[in-house]
Amino acid sequence: MASIGLAFGAALLLAACMPKPKVAEPVEEVQEEPAPVAEALAFPAQPISRATVEPGRVRVALLVPLSGRHGGLGADLLDAAQMALFEVTGPGFELVPRDTGGTPDGAAEAARSALQDGAQIIVGPLFSSSVTAAAGLARPIGVPIVGFSTDRTVAGDGVYLMGFLPGDQVRRVVSFARIQGMERFAALAPATPYGYAVTEALERAAAENQAFVTHTAYYTPGEDATQIVRDFASYDSRRATLASEKARVAGRTDDASKAALQRLEGSDTYGELPFQAVMLPDGGASLLATAPLLPYFDIDPGVVRYLGTGQWDDPRIGLEPALIGGWFAAPDPQRRQAFEARFELLFGRRPVRLATLAYDAVALAAVMAGDGERPDFSRAALGAESGYAGLDGIFRFRPDGTAERGLAVLEVQRDGLRVIDPAPATFEPAIN
Repeated sequence: MASIGLAFGAALLLAACMPKPKVAEPVEEVQEEPAPVAEALAFPAQPISRATVEPGRVRVALLVPLSGRHGGLGADLLDAAQMALFEVTGPGFELVPRDTGGTPDGAAEAARSALQDGAQIIVGPLFSSSVTAAAGLARPIGVPIVGFSTDRTVAGDGVYLMGFLPGDQVRRVVSFARIQGMERFAALAPATPYGYAVTEALERAAAENQAFVTHTAYYTPGEDATQIVRDFASYDSRRATLASEKARVAGRTDDASKAALQRLEGSDTYGELPFQAVMLPDGGASLLATAPLLPYFDIDPGVVRYLGTGQWDDPRIGLEPALIGGWFAAPDPQRRQAFEARFELLFGRRPVRLATLAYDAVALAAVMAGDGERPDFSRAALGAESGYAGLDGIFRFRPDGTAERGLAVLEVQRDGLRVIDPAPATFEPAIN
């Protein structure tokens, strides 16, 4: 594991004396459309006159939306980055914040300004289209970007993404479920790019684990999904089968038939579902509106395991009885609790979930900067196979620029989340 772990260790030791944090405020999932190819051509490389950075100093740009619709989210990212600046970095480390306004044009202007000021690495932007715009200026002059997007299509060739990728989360929880004996999976997903990406990832993860996806259905967020869930559950046919089974045993007088009829009278449907686990890749109000429909149409969470993604990492999730006992893969929440406590103490508010990405990215830049005399932001350094350790656990960048993370499996409980399978502490393969 690279030395970022030591730097983070100092910060975490500092955090040990802080008060117990409140739960982080949930944030609306930022779902992104893949950046169109044409968009990359809208910001062609242009000559940039760059300021000279004197030896012993390192200049790191932070590109986030500080105005516009996502200004509040950007403010949390900036504050988290400044926490890393004071807790982890050395005296020659300079953070250069720039406002993207949450738009590609704003990101391009922010990147140009930061590069002219001598930025040696760019942290951010948040959105895929903004990453593409900034990359059009940074890539030709060899300045790497460590962005927060989850759109893997914008990664690569000097662009690295810290964002939590749904494919990794799906692979982790499906692998765990398979070990528990589940081999038939289904998906009930929102008809969004994120929902489609998760169902594709579920197909891949099932195949990798010698399992099957038997059913897939989509609903439109914000619209009534009652009929869609009813059909997904094969509710009407299972009700009809129940009625037939009742009729079959109703006229019999033997004790076994009487007992069978009594059991049937307490049932809503008859027959097993063709899946043992169902993936629900949604979050927030949409998830809380859809999830209760499953047990209503007799997809019993005591029989079928509900699975989710990182969108379930929400303090409200245990308020929905249908989701209690559900599993999803995410970083161990205990790793960020001390950070959340420090953030709230410093700024008087709870950080958005994505704030840890800004902290970890700046801390990563600090470790690679060293004492500033010979900062190393090369592809070899960024792609170190041993990886790094941050607030969200271990991570490393794949050759395609996306982040591979060591994730835990969490179970939803009424009073919070419980880790049922710990995150790995290293990328070294396990020795049996």
